[in-house]
Amino acid sequence: MNEQFARSLAEAWIDAWNRHDLEAILHHYAIDVEFTSPFVPALSGDPSGTLHGRERLTAYFRKGLQTYPDLHFDLLHVLTGINSLMLYYRSVNGLLAAEMMTVNAEGLIHTVRVHYVKE
Repeated sequence: MNEQFARSLAEAWIDAWNRHDLEAILHHYAIDVEFTSPFVPALSGDPSGTLHGRERLTAYFRKGLQTYPDLHFDLLHVLTGINSLMLYYRSVNGLLAAEMMTVNAEGLIHTVRVHYVKE
């Protein structure tokens, strides 16, 4: 993955979230996405913290947008790896987020691991 692709994906992803545009957010994810976040148990009721598939992710993101109507992300850094990127951004409730994403051959987000720390 090159830096230009990673930066473009990150900026489009942040923009979609800041517009609260669920369709635009989901456009970035593979059908068989695996998503793990500390927010999953509270927002989805799944104690494992992991969601499988875009359908479950859609319900989770919808609930997140409803729960945090003032949600706004500030992108701080984009780190690139081999078929992966990490977004470091200011998230909800004064949290800093580090979100590691792997990208499949179609350029869609396939796996996600989200980490938070209180600022």
